[in-house]
Amino acid sequence: MLAQAVEHLIKNIVDFPDDVSVKSHENPRGELLRVRVNPEDIGRVIGRNGRTANAIRTVIQALSDHKVRVDIMDVRR
Repeated sequence: MLAQAVEHLIKNIVDFPDDVSVKSHENPRGELLRVRVNPEDIGRVIGRNGRTANAIRTVIQALSDHKVRVDIMDVRR
């Protein structure tokens, strides 16, 4: 559910929504959501001083009942 929420939020921000993918991984410290976007959209997703990325993380943490980390990467990696 959290991966779908992140994907929905980010697809509505970027210029290339088809390049957005979210993968969920469980680890001992909680859930990790890896978000990949087109390199041209990375600045838009992170925002000035990371404000957009922090807002996305805050919304996802509010939806969750456990620790969730959101990592934002570009497609090249």
